[in-house]
Amino acid sequence: MADRDGKFAGDDPFEIARTWLAEAQAAEVNDPNAIALSTVDAGGMPNVRMVLLKDIEDDAFVFYTNYTSAKAGELDQAGKAAFVMHWKSLHRQIRVRGVVTKEDGPKADAYYASRSLKSRLGAWASDQSKPLDGRASLLAKVAKVTAQHRTNPSRPPFWGGYRITPTEIEFWADGAFRLHDRFRWRRENPGSAWEICRLNP
Repeated sequence: MADRDGKFAGDDPFEIARTWLAEAQAAEVNDPNAIALSTVDAGGMPNVRMVLLKDIEDDAFVFYTNYTSAKAGELDQAGKAAFVMHWKSLHRQIRVRGVVTKEDGPKADAYYASRSLKSRLGAWASDQSKPLDGRASLLAKVAKVTAQHRTNPSRPPFWGGYRITPTEIEFWADGAFRLHDRFRWRRENPGSAWEICRLNP
């Protein structure tokens, strides 16, 4: 596409996404890797929340969470999800829709081991999305798991990653007079060739 140059140039959408994220890491004040993750429950009601993207692989986007959480249940049930990354400092965003699989192996172990000790213990202590009597109850559970697991806790069996393999990625950049630039990469299935289309603002 002749006018897909500058920040939109390239033959690999994941490489473009990595480049944009690297630029955001230099410009964004807080959490440049934050994504608004959208799921849908069994009744078709949508849900959205902020999570932190941890990796852009060669063909997927990866984040980590508690497998007993509401979001995990919705991801497992639907097998699909969408997210948006928005960087106010860059006036850009990336929208992604795709299929979901678990990352429950060595990569999840390695990421868990890279987290701070308190975050690793917190993963053991939190029954994410479940009702909580009060903060004191949570802190008591943290103390209990700290005594049990000490300074080298293994990854909990109920905690790991999700990989979103996209069938659609849209790169958006703010334009003067609201004449934004939008390029949509779409493919029939993961592994299929991408079709690239410029969209109206």
